[in-house]
Amino acid sequence: MTQTIQPTTPMSGASGDASAHGGTAVGRPPALRRRVPKIADLAPLMQFKKPEFGQAARLRRASTIWELRDIAKRRTPQAPFDYTDGAAEAEITLRRAREAFQDIEFRPGILRDVSSIDLRTDILGKESRLPFGIAPTGFTRMMQSEGEYAGSQAAEAAGIPYTLSTMGTASIEDVAAAAPNGRNWFQLYLWTDRERSLELIERAAAAGNDTLMVTVDTAVAGARLRDVRNGMTIPPALTIKTVLDASYRPAWWFNFLTHEPLTFASLSRYTGTVADLINSMFDPTLTFDDLDWLRETWKGKLVVKGIQTVDDARKVVDHGADGIVLSNHGGRQLDRAPIPFHLLPEVSAALKGKADIILDTGIMGGADIVAALALGANFTLIGRAYLYGLMAGGRAGVDRTIGILEKDMARTMALLGVSKVSELTPDHVRLLSL
Repeated sequence: MTQTIQPTTPMSGASGDASAHGGTAVGRPPALRRRVPKIADLAPLMQFKKPEFGQAARLRRASTIWELRDIAKRRTPQAPFDYTDGAAEAEITLRRAREAFQDIEFRPGILRDVSSIDLRTDILGKESRLPFGIAPTGFTRMMQSEGEYAGSQAAEAAGIPYTLSTMGTASIEDVAAAAPNGRNWFQLYLWTDRERSLELIERAAAAGNDTLMVTVDTAVAGARLRDVRNGMTIPPALTIKTVLDASYRPAWWFNFLTHEPLTFASLSRYTGTVADLINSMFDPTLTFDDLDWLRETWKGKLVVKGIQTVDDARKVVDHGADGIVLSNHGGRQLDRAPIPFHLLPEVSAALKGKADIILDTGIMGGADIVAALALGANFTLIGRAYLYGLMAGGRAGVDRTIGILEKDMARTMALLGVSKVSELTPDHVRLLSL
């Protein structure tokens, strides 16, 4: 039986609208017919939020590390901001390191159950709730007065490792007291004076640090030109330029002037430039024999930071390292140095699981971390990303950094069809430029 459907007669308002446009309203769906809106219909759409101001609101609005960096730049004088943000010479290495993470292609799997994402991983014999930790950074209380205390306590709360630098502005003992339940690591520069090195090693062990991270890429200081231009020293010099620069950042100066003066807390109150410190106190004669001495001296986990070739990765493991950090010092030493992310697949294949591989340099998002894990890293470290959060908002800013990275990683893994860190493989990532 054939049924004829008659078109509905258009409403007068719809007809007028159609004729106004030179057309017809015949057959127009009801939802597209114009009408005068009712107040009751508009009310649910008019939800004006009360304006939010202050640090907490700024941090909540930041959804990327780059946005935290923008806040940090506004709140921090130029010299300490540039010390964090800058790198050596023309800063080519840092730029390339960040571009390396951008120049990839993810390969997602579909129809996997990703209702629950587990970001836990094991590193150096213990579990970390997230697959990254906080890297060692010098001068940290210059960036923001809470400094190492904010970093170590945020790491403790997040269940991740925190690494204190030899050039830190809080002592080994004070950091241990601030984060007594945290997993604290200590980063060591081997000095020409081995007795002073041994003293630091013993203090780190006594304070409960389970991992010693020795940095080996600072035979001499890199040419960090931003620091040269800014006259970067510890303590900071009060020149006309720095006073003018700080005049619109009163909170930073108030904190700086009302807290304990900045010193290298583990170095008996050394003052001077970064380059002078490195060139006068750090040993340019280091060899693998010194690594053997360190292995005999330190009873915990030993990690060597600053590995930039496959051959050196093999050698330090042969000399007793439990782990390596593929790192070019954040681009702050040798410009045009190898990019750790590019080295990762070859180093992973060479070590064959004999030691843990940690990667730093260039990480600015959780997807960067996921890519590194997929290509063979066991773990990653964040330096600048953490300091941007610190400068943006102290401890709360560091918490925000960790939260942003955690959310990024969980989302990226879910979109890849992966629910656990252990499920990530090289098949999930393709390097486009190599």
